[in-house]
Amino acid sequence: MAHALITGSSRGIGRAVAQAFARRGDRVVVHFGRDRAAAEETLASLEGSGHALVGGDLGDPAEAQRVVEEAVAALGSLDILVNNAAVAPSAANEHRVDSTSYAEWQAAWSAMVSVNLLGASNVTMLVAQHMIERGSGGAIVNVGSRGAFRGEADHPAYAATKAGLQAFGQSMALVLAPHGISVTSVAPGMIATERQSAKLDGEQGDSIRGQSPFGRVGTPEEVADAVAYLTSPGAVWASGTVLDLNGASYFR
Repeated sequence: MAHALITGSSRGIGRAVAQAFARRGDRVVVHFGRDRAAAEETLASLEGSGHALVGGDLGDPAEAQRVVEEAVAALGSLDILVNNAAVAPSAANEHRVDSTSYAEWQAAWSAMVSVNLLGASNVTMLVAQHMIERGSGGAIVNVGSRGAFRGEADHPAYAATKAGLQAFGQSMALVLAPHGISVTSVAPGMIATERQSAKLDGEQGDSIRGQSPFGRVGTPEEVADAVAYLTSPGAVWASGTVLDLNGASYFR
């Protein structure tokens, strides 16, 4: 039985990862930024017992430290970290360079960098040091994005932070391997989460589904299955990889 902290697991991909881990017998800490009610729904959906809930804004370094400390206290130890929490692209934080104000640009970059990159790096550093001290190895998975390679015209800060997160993961893979800790990333394309439902149901929907030769978008469960594999003992040799999960919609 492994002990896992999954950041941003109140819904969507994070919830699906928590459910996949619980199904295989892991104990899970469900983390949320703001939506406690949704996180409690995730917690209630998990098979097994001994799971826990912790909230906190990972964009605040002190909060990030508290989240890790509470997660360790809740389960006694951590073997797995999934960095899924992120400020996601939305109409409200769109910041095209050709049509946004300097103030809007600053706000979008500050929010995304603080959570998507700095928050993930802080949580990783703290969990990695805990794993090193325990001396029993572990696994870390970063949830990146296809946008890190393809670019995001409307949300360049999102693409940049996800590219940074994936590169950070490879740096960590180098230094943590001697401690038996694998570090990998997944790079999903469009995934059918609640957050994307309006876009997929709208006039853009067919065009988005048409990006993949499968004629559809991915599911949170497909991402979760990949994360479950990457955190399994048999996947240690995949350390350092960035796994594309985009239904052949983008090649690099």
